[in-house]
Amino acid sequence: MKILIAEDDLASRKFISKMLSVYGECDMAVDGLEAVDAFMISITENIPYDLICLDIMMPKMDGVKVLKTIRNLEEQYNIPPERKVKIIMTTALSETEIIQKSFEYECDAYASKPIDMEKFKEVMQKIGLIE
Repeated sequence: MKILIAEDDLASRKFISKMLSVYGECDMAVDGLEAVDAFMISITENIPYDLICLDIMMPKMDGVKVLKTIRNLEEQYNIPPERKVKIIMTTALSETEIIQKSFEYECDAYASKPIDMEKFKEVMQKIGLIE
């Protein structure tokens, strides 16, 4: 599995990377623009991500805008629905409006911080990434 972790907080980024590295190769982005760049590179090199963990509050471009951009790019590149990257939004926020907007832009799941490893595994199972 190829994974992108888009997270501006170093401690969170390291924790999520350590947790997910057992499932595959983890790339990291420290802001929203870097996340979009990494996604574009993966598409143009034809080695797409299977999972993107996307923090909602990031510098340069917030996670909701990144999510919308990624979904628009998938449409432009004619990526069929079953091949779209799975996106799990991560945040310490509990603002239902932001979470609702994320689901409108087709995120696959939401995980609140601090990340609970067992719950995160359940989410990954539910969206079909692991068994």
